[in-house]
Amino acid sequence: MRGVVIHAAKDLRVEDVAGQPLAADEVRVAVAVGGICGSDLHYYNHGGFGTVRVREPMALGHEFAGTVAEVGSSVSHLVPGMRVAVNPSLPCGTCRYCGEGMQNQCLDMRFMGSAMRSPHVQGGFREVVTVHSTQPVPIADALSMGEAAMAEPLAVCLHAARQAGSLLGKTVLITGAGPIGMLSLLVARLAGAAHIVVTDVADAPLDLARRIGADEAVNILRDAGTLEKYRFEKGAFDVLFEASGNQAALVSALDLLRPGGVIVQLGLGGDFTIPMNLIVAKELQLRGTFRFHEEFAQAVNMMGRGLIDVKPLISATLPFDRAREAFDLAGDRAKSMKVQLAFSGAA
Repeated sequence: MRGVVIHAAKDLRVEDVAGQPLAADEVRVAVAVGGICGSDLHYYNHGGFGTVRVREPMALGHEFAGTVAEVGSSVSHLVPGMRVAVNPSLPCGTCRYCGEGMQNQCLDMRFMGSAMRSPHVQGGFREVVTVHSTQPVPIADALSMGEAAMAEPLAVCLHAARQAGSLLGKTVLITGAGPIGMLSLLVARLAGAAHIVVTDVADAPLDLARRIGADEAVNILRDAGTLEKYRFEKGAFDVLFEASGNQAALVSALDLLRPGGVIVQLGLGGDFTIPMNLIVAKELQLRGTFRFHEEFAQAVNMMGRGLIDVKPLISATLPFDRAREAFDLAGDRAKSMKVQLAFSGAA
């Protein structure tokens, strides 16, 4: 079988990859669709992110869906032919954090398409993957494979919303209109936010933000003055979802938050320098958010019930043998939001 494999920065190849034996508690999935994530782009453009570097060939991809092809001898809840979204997280289940219900902080996490471990954990951009039987989640008949492949980033945003607390009736600011910012918008709207403003530096994603429900979408390079009304009486926003990973976006938003406001930092852009005196004086609450656990199945359920519509975010789907073209398109924010790859299981 073939896969989309990163060897080094800009060295992305569609090549033969080894199959895996099937253990009693495992499942083989014929991959149908895989979504290109920001971390995949970091591997492609830079060979990694932060201190994490690609040190051996690794199949990319952790947003994917497909069809169960074969099940191990001890698996009874899944059968061949089932359509599934695959959770890329496999926590150990035995460490202190798994025992405390914080599986996303697992000390021995195996996350697909990640170079954090050595050997690396191979990703889902392969024609067939073998995963633990706890990872595939059956999807509704009405859900397309492309939509199902959005379960992972949606789960990230559901976990972030949990970190924020109740959003009912709240005024919400989202900085960064990429896929995570857009999904945060959909989640905040479903959670009952009364007013949502999205900011970015590019017009194309802001146009999409307006179409999917933002009350205001502001290009801060050109129209930052339109935010001045939110500075009145120490700030107006109850919650900030910082999805850009940009220090300037976070710092400039602090004046817009009301005292006691909550900051949920989703974007990863390296270490920031922040005005701590302002955070202290306004009693702002800065909260991190990292991956997800039970939110993956919740994301599949929400999409399957029609509570969240991710279709407007899927801007292009290319055959996986055109992976380099797809990755270049995914990196062009003027032309794409979420670019996906179609595999042989999509036939």
